[in-house]
Amino acid sequence: MFTGKEVKTSIFLERLALTKYLAQGDIMNTKNPRHFSYISDLTLSFLDQLIMKRKTFIQLSSTLMATPFLSQFKGWPIGQQERLKNWAGNLTYSTGNVFYPASVEEVQQLVKQHSKLKALGTRHCFNNIADSRDNLVSTGKMNSVISLDPHEGTVTVEGGIKYGELAPYLHKKGYALHNLASLPHISVGGSITTATHGSGIKNGNLASAVVGLEIVTADGSVIHLSKASDPEKLDAAVVGLGAIGIITKVTLQIQPTYLVRQNVFIGLPMAQLKDNFEKIMSAGYSVSLFYDWQTDLINEVWVKSRIGTDSDTSFPEFYGAKAATKNLHPIINLPAENCTEQMGVPGPWYERLPHFKMGFTPSSGKELQSEYFVPLHDAVAAMEAVSRLGKEIGPHLLITEIRTIAADNLWMSPCHHQTSVTIHFTWKQETEAVLKLLPQIEKELAPFNARPHWGKIFTIEPKVLEARYEKLHDFKKLVAEYDPHGKFRNEFLERNIYG
Repeated sequence: MFTGKEVKTSIFLERLALTKYLAQGDIMNTKNPRHFSYISDLTLSFLDQLIMKRKTFIQLSSTLMATPFLSQFKGWPIGQQERLKNWAGNLTYSTGNVFYPASVEEVQQLVKQHSKLKALGTRHCFNNIADSRDNLVSTGKMNSVISLDPHEGTVTVEGGIKYGELAPYLHKKGYALHNLASLPHISVGGSITTATHGSGIKNGNLASAVVGLEIVTADGSVIHLSKASDPEKLDAAVVGLGAIGIITKVTLQIQPTYLVRQNVFIGLPMAQLKDNFEKIMSAGYSVSLFYDWQTDLINEVWVKSRIGTDSDTSFPEFYGAKAATKNLHPIINLPAENCTEQMGVPGPWYERLPHFKMGFTPSSGKELQSEYFVPLHDAVAAMEAVSRLGKEIGPHLLITEIRTIAADNLWMSPCHHQTSVTIHFTWKQETEAVLKLLPQIEKELAPFNARPHWGKIFTIEPKVLEARYEKLHDFKKLVAEYDPHGKFRNEFLERNIYG
């Protein structure tokens, strides 16, 4: 049982919290201080009457939270919460003031109320692109499928839905997406904002499937952009880096569902890449190379083939590499139970295109990640350049993954007008050592005009980024149109986009 003193303390805290919400809110749309005072006094007077038995207090508290007057604040923060971390644990967000709206209207209200805020997805970024010193708005509760349009071949979803939630729904309805990233636990809104990708020479990144967007902009208004009516603005806004507003809905192009098999090969000679790189990377619908930079053999080759369209890769040898005899993890000495099924066993697209199973949630990766995009025709030369740092990289690396992504028209995509190869580093969580290595790697990749992954760690200077993104100036002009006062700007944007 609560003591009388404990109940009074609890009521006092409730009073403080409610006063804060009334002061920040737009309840009853009143802007008159006398109206606010009247509402506040009535509410606090009512709360004063709750100093009674615990049972009655709990019953009335539950009733109170169910009323329209206060239910809009359910799930919203009362003061500063414990600060969140990203999934890998290397980044602690700069504020504990995190809001969890459940509707577009709630997002609009938050945007109107606050002078600075930032959208927060599933926290899979390794840098501060989604950070804020003031307020964070998580879209995690906005995770529904809005509509499926078979005639147009599209699905419209809320921005906070995860690919791991959307994919099984689509497959059950007979549809699929063109590609998925290695982890299915990431949100649609966050993934397209950062140009997250899968693999495949003919497969664009995840953002390339977007044909429509709904965004809440800095003044709280809602804009709708579509490929049909606003193709240029859509190309500008899809990979928006969180600068234009908060994505509330996304319309994606879909296709009939399909099956995929996955075969893994071990020990591909580097010499084979020099003569056959494009053939190797085109051997399946999606191909990944895993390498540790320590020998002249690629550790593993993962070939994901669409059944009925791609050639059969179920053979004992692949350009000198030997077929694996069991399921493998990308880091060959780790257990593979969390990895998607291999050994050529057919399965739905969403159970093969990612490297890791839908049911496996990587709650703490204990790693760092960096990734650089170079033109496809420079792939082998870029890999040879990085290999010169093999001795320095080795002690701090878990694994490197090499993938391909088709060119797109998205202004801030690293694949803008450029079919690309990505050199991805999964590091041990040794931040100081990694930050010393990255400038050396970036120097080796400079002749190829390497573009970094927006959601991962890099040290490339803003002036260099500006030179490598021909539409950056136009992008800033578009951002100014929708956010003239920098409501959605943060430290990441100030440094990397505004220099």
